Amino acid sequence: MGSLPNCPKCGSEYTYEDRNLLICPECFYEWVDGSESETENQEEVNVIKDSNGNILSDGDTVSVIRDLKLKGNSSIKRGTIVKNIKLIHNPSDGVHDIDCKIDGFGSMLLKSSVVKKI
Repeated sequence: MGSLPNCPKCGSEYTYEDRNLLICPECFYEWVDGSESETENQEEVNVIKDSNGNILSDGDTVSVIRDLKLKGNSSIKRGTIVKNIKLIHNPSDGVHDIDCKIDGFGSMLLKSSVVKKI
C-alpha cells in the first residue's frame, strides 16, 4: 500500500481511504484520488453564481436584490442595475466576489448572493 496524499483543502496528513474515496478526518473533505477529478473540482470552485443559481461571467449585467447600507447615511436601493461586472475568483477578503462600478457610488465590491442576473 502506497502513502496517501495530504488533504487538498486543509493539508492534513491524516487522510484515509474508504472504498474509492479519500477522506480527511480533520476537515471532513472527501475526494477521489486522481488528476481528472481534481480538475473538475477546481472548475466547480471557480464558478460564481447569483442568488438564483445562475452562473455569472465577466461583463454581465445584474440587479441588486435588497437594500445595501453603506457607511454614512447612504444606501444602494433594491433594483439598482449594475452593468459590466468583473468577477473575482479568489477574493482576498473571502467574501466579496464581484468588482463593479455603480452610478452615483463609484467602484465597489459586492457579494454574488445579493445580485441576480438580468
